[in-house]
Amino acid sequence: MSMNPTRRSLLTSALGAAALAPLAAQTKRDWTGKDPVAYPDPDFVVHDAKRFKAKINNSVIERLYVGCRWAEGPAWNGNAQCLIWSDIPNNRQLRCNEEDGHVSVYRPASNYSNGNTFDYEGRQISCEHDTRRVVRYEPSGAVTVIADKFEGKPLNAPNDAIVHPDGSIWFTDPGYGILVAYEGHLDKPQLKEAVYRVDPKSGQIAKLADDLHKPNGLCFSPDYKKIYICDTGSTHEPGLPNIVQQYDVDGTKVKNSKVFINTEVKGKGTGLADGIRADAQGNLWVGCGWVGAGYDGVHIFAPNGDMIAQILLPETCANLAFGGRNRNRLYMTASQSLYAVYVETRGAHIC
Repeated sequence: MSMNPTRRSLLTSALGAAALAPLAAQTKRDWTGKDPVAYPDPDFVVHDAKRFKAKINNSVIERLYVGCRWAEGPAWNGNAQCLIWSDIPNNRQLRCNEEDGHVSVYRPASNYSNGNTFDYEGRQISCEHDTRRVVRYEPSGAVTVIADKFEGKPLNAPNDAIVHPDGSIWFTDPGYGILVAYEGHLDKPQLKEAVYRVDPKSGQIAKLADDLHKPNGLCFSPDYKKIYICDTGSTHEPGLPNIVQQYDVDGTKVKNSKVFINTEVKGKGTGLADGIRADAQGNLWVGCGWVGAGYDGVHIFAPNGDMIAQILLPETCANLAFGGRNRNRLYMTASQSLYAVYVETRGAHIC
């Protein structure tokens, strides 16, 4: 996404368990690493110490790389022990080596890929804007097309994907890759924005939901009984609410759609919730931005929807992923940069 929308909050009474928390001041710091940051990191803000135990007081937020045009889709490659992410406008994928922090170009031509993930066999899955498809990279180097059409019509431009333990692939299709040439190419969408599931045996594509305006980042709860999906529809329809929607997972379908989180912060406003991940305790870590200092970064919500902590970044955070050898390092793709911080929890899922 590349525009700062006009925002309008939902009424608190309509938010269920969502809570509006106060903000702490964001510090001015040297992100080059030249000047050290005193422990504990002041930009890792805990609003509810009783419920949030993941902050490590002798770990700081690090800027690992700068040089992207729009950093997105981080995914942890357990086999290679590296992080993969997309730099969409530069039409490439990058890699950060866990061993020495070296960053290099992984795929110099990625079809303007956005979201990435890995399946239970260690194969990378990518959502491509330019080709309007979801693909899997095989160990041989071959590319398998997972999804490119629904009911005979081309997909809009798949955005983000996750994998269920049954092997199915779930993905969102908001269409950003054909709405601006900067992140793909201009074209007209032929399908309503929706969320889909690809069956692991038949390869059949089924529509799960189309009640969101621009379904974006998505993740399962730790027990796979719920799925959470960010809606960023206000990028192209100012005034729409900026929310995270919750659905109950019923086998191969979803039901009971409801607003779970509204990304308003008291005294600051409401920005976009873009990428989302769950930790092992069921907390939701959400990449947020388009507001400014004291808001942009990662918002962390308890399982009931209360915001309990923030990681403040100097850039809008598009997406995030847990990685590292112990899966306790949070990687954050934020606009032009890649950030990371060690936390005292693990990601709930393989990516």
